[in-house]
Amino acid sequence: MELVTPGIGLLFWMTLSFSIVLFILSKFAWKPISESIKKREDSIELALQSAEKAKSEMAKLIASNEQLLRQAQIERDLLLKEARDAKDAIIAEAKKQAKLERDRDLLKAREEIQIEKEAAKKEIKNMVAQLSINIAEKLLKKELSTEIKSNELVKSFIDDLKLN
Repeated sequence: MELVTPGIGLLFWMTLSFSIVLFILSKFAWKPISESIKKREDSIELALQSAEKAKSEMAKLIASNEQLLRQAQIERDLLLKEARDAKDAIIAEAKKQAKLERDRDLLKAREEIQIEKEAAKKEIKNMVAQLSINIAEKLLKKELSTEIKSNELVKSFIDDLKLN
């Protein structure tokens, strides 16, 4: 039974040693331990505040990024629309220029055709006149081959001149 009930001497020395350890700990260890615990609590609190602040800043950045993304999409759409409008304007201008050039070329071709037509008519008239002169010359040579016929022709010309 001695194992279950401690002796008074043992109790005394255990109490004394516990009191000494408690005194030494309270004198030298409690303040540094409590200060380090306080510092640790403060640093944890500061870290939690920093984390909360970082979380709110991250939310703001995400919102800002979303806003920038929306603005970039709007600007992209605007640029694409302007590019399409510019393309359409350039195509319309090119079609207009092509039509003007085609009309100018068509007018020029018509004028050249008219000039060629007039030249062809003039050439045909000259050819007809030349042929007429050649035919008349041949007829006159044939008719005037005898002297009597040529004298009669000269008289008729003179009579015609007198009447006029």
